Amino acid sequence: ACQVFEIEMNSATDNPLVFASEGEVISGGNFHGQPIALALDLMALALTQLGGIAERRIDRMVNPLTSELPAFLAHSPGLESGLMIAQVAAAALASENKVLAHPASADSIPTSGNKEDYVSMGMSAALKLESVIANVSNILAIELLCACQALDFLAPLRSGKLAEQARRLIRKVSPHIAKDRPLHGDIARIADLISESELAGIIAPDSQV
Repeated sequence: ACQVFEIEMNSATDNPLVFASEGEVISGGNFHGQPIALALDLMALALTQLGGIAERRIDRMVNPLTSELPAFLAHSPGLESGLMIAQVAAAALASENKVLAHPASADSIPTSGNKEDYVSMGMSAALKLESVIANVSNILAIELLCACQALDFLAPLRSGKLAEQARRLIRKVSPHIAKDRPLHGDIARIADLISESELAGIIAPDSQV
């Protein structure tokens, strides 16, 4: 997607470009952004898949039928909900993404007396992608919240080096869930770690994410 964006931002196909200092007017705008729209739609589709896979991993951790951990990662299953509703929230976000993954670039309506006869719908694709990114960030935050809670239950066993670093980072903004409490703040803070590349920095500290 970055490669497509860089090419298109440096491209020109129609309408005049004005270079005042040189006194030149050159035909060369880039008004039909179909390559950008397609890349945005593809990103939304790919992220929707990522969110769906993450939600299924969440279910594997909280579902007593598939996990050997306490039901819904609660200390008192039955009396407490644990992370049951967090998984419900992840499922709702994953389902919303499936609607948003419909390609905006598949549509076009002529306007201005058919002068604007075919458009890319790239802005609609970008706005949908913005929502998908936010939803997937929250799904991944819920997965990380569940993973940390699951690892806590397995103590004194420990996971791998990088996973332990990630858990320590998450525990700075989201303490262990000893009893039921509102989790929206925890999810938002972990989502911030994702969007600010704090967790990605653990995996690839020298990369530009």
